[in-house]
Amino acid sequence: MAAEKPAPVKVLYCGVCGLPAEYCEFGPDFERCKPWLRAHAPGVYPDELVASSSSGGGDKDVDKVGERLQGVSISTADGSSSTGSASASKQEEVKRLPGGKLKKKDKQEVIIEKIVRNKRKCVTVVKGLELFGVKLSDASKKLGKKFATGASVVKGPTEKEQIDVQGDISYDVVEFITDTWPDVPESAIYFIEDGRKVAAA
Repeated sequence: MAAEKPAPVKVLYCGVCGLPAEYCEFGPDFERCKPWLRAHAPGVYPDELVASSSSGGGDKDVDKVGERLQGVSISTADGSSSTGSASASKQEEVKRLPGGKLKKKDKQEVIIEKIVRNKRKCVTVVKGLELFGVKLSDASKKLGKKFATGASVVKGPTEKEQIDVQGDISYDVVEFITDTWPDVPESAIYFIEDGRKVAAA
């Protein structure tokens, strides 16, 4: 006995823009699509959104819809609910990636790590200066001149740029960074010691 083949899905395409009716709002001219959507696809969009152009006060209706959407709360797994205004601060920290994935905003901190190689040579790695608006190429030149050593901008293991300075400069680098770039507070500078993050201040 053969399994039945599913029937093909019938998709309603907009007569104005040619997109499927659900995607008209992302098309080139949603305002021109609204009369067609009201006539041929009334159940696809909320009435307030589609009817906003015909009522005369379009901006006011859009504001009303926006206010209603802001008032919607989302309940979490523990049963508590968060409103749109409470999550506004989290939206500043979170950025959407393609596919709907969320990307958290990097914390503004400078991380200094000393890497020992060949048992006696070491490299001091400075990460995170670009988050304070510091140009890394200029910073590497200044670090190289100050400590009379080689310094270069390289891509780290996480594909983010960092400054590699030859030698152990961790003893004096915090004071140099805070003096040279006043935007970088000493409380935002951390050392990596034995795999743990330790505050410099």
